[in-house]
Amino acid sequence: MEKILGGRSRSVEDYQEIDAGDLAVGAPEAALQVHVAEIDGQQDVIAIKDAVYDGDLVIADITRLRTEDRTVEHIVDELRQVAREVDGDIVQKGDDQLIVTPAGVKISREKLNR
Repeated sequence: MEKILGGRSRSVEDYQEIDAGDLAVGAPEAALQVHVAEIDGQQDVIAIKDAVYDGDLVIADITRLRTEDRTVEHIVDELRQVAREVDGDIVQKGDDQLIVTPAGVKISREKLNR
């Protein structure tokens, strides 16, 4: 850390809080948005599908679903079909997240720094 930040120690007073609202003023419209969703059941898939069809990326938390339930399989199959239709991508990260991307965005199956 000394090479990055310099030799002296830092304190809270050395940093300034940045209001995220300041960053959006005058900024051009983003071509891609990242949405975070929670899936409790089949009804939550509609908003995720709409976002991906609109060209956005979705990271969905599936921890509220029971893994032994066939609902998870149905949801994954439905979102896999959406990714296929838009020429996007889908991966399940562990037991708790699904990542679904629109056209032009692929997810690497290799971890960085490995």
